[in-house]
Amino acid sequence: MKSFGMKFCLVLAFAFISGVASVAQYRNDSAYSSLYDSETVSAFRNDIGFLSSAMLEGRAPGSDGEKEAAEYLYSRLEGYGIDMLCPSSGDTFGITLPDGDTLTSRNVVGFIQGYDKDLKDRYIVIGARMDNLGVNRMTVDGKAVDQIYYGANGNASGMTVLIELARMLKTNSLMLRRSVLLVGFGSSTMTYSGAWYFLNRTFAEDAGKIDAMINLDMLGTADNGFYAYTASNADLNGLITGLERDLQPVLPQITAEEPYPSDHRAFYAREIPAVMLTSGKYPEHNTVRDTGSVIDYEMMEKALEYTYNLALAVANTDEDISFRPRETVQRGPSYDDVVSFNDCDVKPMFLNSQDPAQFLQRWVYQYLRYPESAVKEGVQGRVVVDFIIDTRGKVTDARIVRSVDPRLDEEALRVINASPDWRPGRVNGEKVRTSMTLPIEFVLERKSSGNKFGIKR
Repeated sequence: MKSFGMKFCLVLAFAFISGVASVAQYRNDSAYSSLYDSETVSAFRNDIGFLSSAMLEGRAPGSDGEKEAAEYLYSRLEGYGIDMLCPSSGDTFGITLPDGDTLTSRNVVGFIQGYDKDLKDRYIVIGARMDNLGVNRMTVDGKAVDQIYYGANGNASGMTVLIELARMLKTNSLMLRRSVLLVGFGSSTMTYSGAWYFLNRTFAEDAGKIDAMINLDMLGTADNGFYAYTASNADLNGLITGLERDLQPVLPQITAEEPYPSDHRAFYAREIPAVMLTSGKYPEHNTVRDTGSVIDYEMMEKALEYTYNLALAVANTDEDISFRPRETVQRGPSYDDVVSFNDCDVKPMFLNSQDPAQFLQRWVYQYLRYPESAVKEGVQGRVVVDFIIDTRGKVTDARIVRSVDPRLDEEALRVINASPDWRPGRVNGEKVRTSMTLPIEFVLERKSSGNKFGIKR
C-alpha cells in the first residue's frame, strides 16, 4: 500500500509538471509576443505599463499620480547612474488656479557632464512631459463613474524613450562634448508650467547657456509617420538633414506645421532653438482609449535610436545653433554710411506704416510667386534678405543672408527688388540710408487629396 501511494504521488507530480510544460510550450495568451522582446522593448513595456496604469489615474497636474510618475522617473534615471539635480519627489513649484486655489507640481532633472573643456558648460535639454488629463468623474444612472485618461502614448511613451535615452547617453558620456540635462516636465498640459519654471526659476541663471532643446512627446505610434518640428530653424534643420547621410532606423519628416503644442513652446519664448520629435496625433489621442494597446514598440525602438543619434549631433556640433538667422554676408565699404532700421529717429515707412510686417503682408506676400518646381518637390523654409532703403526711398543692394534653396532665394530677391518706393528713414532730421533684414516665409500646406501641395497664405 505504501508503495502504491508513493507511485500515485509520483504520477500526480509528473502529470502536474507535464501540464505546466505543456501550457508553457503552447501558450497563446497576450503575453506570447513579449517572449522575443529586446531588453529595450521589455523596459518600454514595464515603464509604459506603470506610467499609464489605473493606479496613477491619468497623472493630472498636481495630482498624486503625477507625483508618483515623477518619483518613478527619478528612480529609473538614478538607477542608470544619472546625476540627479532634484529631490526624489522632484523640484516642486506651485500653480495658482483661477479659483484662487494652489496646486503643487514638480519637475525631475538629471544631468550628464560633457567632456569638452570649452563646451561642457554649454547644455542641451532633452525633455518629456509627465502629466496627462487625469480623471473625468461623472454620474451614470445615479452611480459615480471614473473615466481615466491613461496617456500611454501621451506621454508615457515620451518618458520611456527619455529613460532609455538616458541610459544610452550615460553609457557613452565620453562622446558628449556639451553637457546634457534630462528633464521630466510637470504640468505641461497647464500652459507648459513645468518648462516655464525650469527656464525661469530652476535654471534661470544658466538658461543662456542652453544651446538647444529636444522635446519628446507622443512617440508610440507608427501609422501617421515620424516628425521633427523645428519652427523652420535653419541650423536644426541642417543637423537633421545631415543625419540622413548615415544609415538611420527611421527618418523624421521635417514639418513647418506644429503637430501638437508642448514644452518646446516655453523654449521658443526664451529664444532657445528647439525640435519636437513625435509620431503625431492618433485616433486615441486625449481619450480613455489611450492605453498600452495603441503602442507600437518597434516604432519606439527606432525613434529611440534616432533620438540618440540626433542628441549626439546636437551635443557635438562645432557650429553655434542660432535661434535667429545669422548674417552671413560681410558688409563692404558701401555700407559705411548706413544706419540700422532700429537706430533711426524716424524709421522708413512703407505705405505710411513703420511696421515691417505691413511691407511683408501688403507687398511681399501679395506678389510672391512660389516656384512651381519647388512646390512639386515640397521645398519650403525661411529666406532672409538684407537690403538698403536709400535717401530717395529706393530699395537697393538686396542680398541673401540666409538661403533655403536657389529657386526660393531668387524669388525673394525678385519681390524685394521690385518694391515701390519707401519714405526714407531720418536721423537728426536728415535722410539716411537704412538697412533692413527681413525673413520671407515659403510655406506649403498639404491638400486633402493626394500628395499635392498648396501655398499657405
